[in-house]
Amino acid sequence: MRHILGISAYYHDSAAALLSDGKIIAAAQEERFSRKKNDERFPHHAVAFCLKQSFLTESDLDAVVFYDKPIIKFTRLLESYLAVAPSGWLTFPRILPSWLGEKLNLPNTLRYEIPRLPDHRPILFTEHHQAHAASAFFPSPFEEAAVLTVDGVGEWATTTIGEGRGNELDILEELKFPHSLGLLYSAFTAYCGFRINSGEYKMMGLAPYGEPRFVKAIYDHLVDVKDDGSLQLNLEYFDFLRGLRMTNSKFNTLFGGPPRQPETRVEQRHMDVARSIQTVTEEIMLRLARHAREVTGKKNLCMAGGVALNCVANGRILREKIFEHIWIQPAAGDAGGALGAALAVWHMHKNHPQPRTTMQPDAMQGGFLGPEFSDDEIETVLKSHQAVYRKLDRESLLDEVATLLANERIVGWVQGRMEFGPRALGHRSILGDPRSPHMQSALNLKVKFRESFRPFAPAVLRERAAEFFELDEESPYMLLVAPIHPSQRLETSPTATGLERLKQLRSRLPAITHVDDSARVQTVTAEQNPLFYAIIKRFEAKTGCPVLMNTSFNVRGEPVVCSPDDAYRCFVNTEIDFLAIGNFLLERTRQPHLGVKPSFHPVPD
Repeated sequence: MRHILGISAYYHDSAAALLSDGKIIAAAQEERFSRKKNDERFPHHAVAFCLKQSFLTESDLDAVVFYDKPIIKFTRLLESYLAVAPSGWLTFPRILPSWLGEKLNLPNTLRYEIPRLPDHRPILFTEHHQAHAASAFFPSPFEEAAVLTVDGVGEWATTTIGEGRGNELDILEELKFPHSLGLLYSAFTAYCGFRINSGEYKMMGLAPYGEPRFVKAIYDHLVDVKDDGSLQLNLEYFDFLRGLRMTNSKFNTLFGGPPRQPETRVEQRHMDVARSIQTVTEEIMLRLARHAREVTGKKNLCMAGGVALNCVANGRILREKIFEHIWIQPAAGDAGGALGAALAVWHMHKNHPQPRTTMQPDAMQGGFLGPEFSDDEIETVLKSHQAVYRKLDRESLLDEVATLLANERIVGWVQGRMEFGPRALGHRSILGDPRSPHMQSALNLKVKFRESFRPFAPAVLRERAAEFFELDEESPYMLLVAPIHPSQRLETSPTATGLERLKQLRSRLPAITHVDDSARVQTVTAEQNPLFYAIIKRFEAKTGCPVLMNTSFNVRGEPVVCSPDDAYRCFVNTEIDFLAIGNFLLERTRQPHLGVKPSFHPVPD
């Protein structure tokens, strides 16, 4: 079994990943090609890319692996509806047709979607959390590790603790639906007016503006948490078993009013709610991590599942020194399940050809597993738009972009293979000067078209990270939040509250310093990310600052850009000043046909 295609689809954020002889060749989310955010349809474009990248066709595949067991999931849905019947009679008929069609008969569905797959080649299925655990452990740099997966729900499991050793991966303990930390956090996400499965980042960013005044209410009424991190939800406050809403009137009363409507002003109450559930989430994750250490006895921890994208909680686990080292799958959500499913089959199949060997810093190739485009392909697209551009040699491009950044210009940066997972890591990024006191608000309101409270991340040279952040671990995937180093902080007024704190200069790098004096850090090395390292190094030479502000190249409501066409369209429809794509440099105000501004607008505070 040489070539294995992993698939995640039909529930959230579909993706495809390809292994050849155990090596990760390609992986991508369907949304990057279809331009539909969190696209859940079968990943036709992602599959086509993976095959093209590996010079294979469908007929060359030895197996296709799906990241879920749909019959078990359907059993859980059926049992859940029957348990609350007749309360769920309005929603069950809505989901039943899709299950009786493509989902329940998934082997036939997959053969239909991959028509040239030979009939004798197997279609295999892993369990959802097994795929998450495999995505966390097998690409990690550890020979042995504890494995923690936490999300909303797979088939039945919502949280698992496992142990990885070589080619072996065993799930030791699990928590089952409906008791779920992921669903608890999502309920608060919906209550605060953000979209489930994409608004959790906003909750995490909003939390530091509030006070944890509802923590006691959460523990007293909503969730019973044991010392080992296991939990039981009080289902009297939740509606996800009975209807289309996550919460109910009893929940609303507990937190002082109805849910916030999307696009309306964020009140102090919402900030306090966000802070409170973030505090509870961190405590539960700490208890789970401690229990995982006790159960496995391992010194290293691997993590995946949607809750593993909560980088504030990850930072707490790191600082508590529960484990010596932590490795988190950069595509920790459902998209990463495609990769995990393929890895599980490769490493754990009874006919496995060879023992697992670990790689340093890991086997993910920096997360750069998507498509890339040559200068000829880029220039063809630019000409099709009648774009005005200059082609530079690499050294000139680095020098000019560093100068632009030092002069507080905003630069779109599209280079090399696209990232797999939700974070832009310097290949599909928007870059800015972190020293600028105006950069954070300008980017949020004029470029990203999103809420003003959202923080931005620093990308820092690994060798100088300790000068600016209290972080003693590699963080190449921007999945750890760390405090700003005291030497970089500035005095602030203690009387400011809520969004007023946005106006305060909190450090010498105000564009990347959140209101709690923290930052979501990306450490960059020349070995893993050479061109991005080079531009930060060039910026350092001009300014003395080895840090750039790095955010994903997209606008609110759209996926991160993939192709040159995506990048150009986003560039001319925002107030990004320059676009550096391949060896080409473009200035926005010189483009002949600036696009019409998108219909979305900044959300009021």
